[in-house]
Amino acid sequence: MPKFSIAPKPTFTVDVAIPQVGGKPAMVPFTFHYRDRTALAELFDTWKAKAEVLNDRLNGTEPTISEITAAEVEQGVDQIRDLVVSWGFGDKLNDESITALVKSCVGVSDAVVKAYSDAFGKARLGN
Repeated sequence: MPKFSIAPKPTFTVDVAIPQVGGKPAMVPFTFHYRDRTALAELFDTWKAKAEVLNDRLNGTEPTISEITAAEVEQGVDQIRDLVVSWGFGDKLNDESITALVKSCVGVSDAVVKAYSDAFGKARLGN
């Protein structure tokens, strides 16, 4: 009989395809916080609430591209900070390096969130 523990490991590692301008994505290992279904739903609710606040702040105005970009960077930094425990970059994982990553790699936070979500989907399907 296979050895299985109901209590999951507190972290898991997945290779994330990091987009690069003018090149193929680089595969970088990311170690993520594990969250059970309830905690994951609460995290997604938090992100949704932050997005709604931002949307309300910009609603009724014609935001500049700079304002939209700043909001996207802020959201991406929050998402990576909330999910990631460590990564395979040479830079230490901190707010400064996360911000630099999000500013320099368009779509990186989407790639990280997708890799995180895909890991849960694969677990649900039995890998």
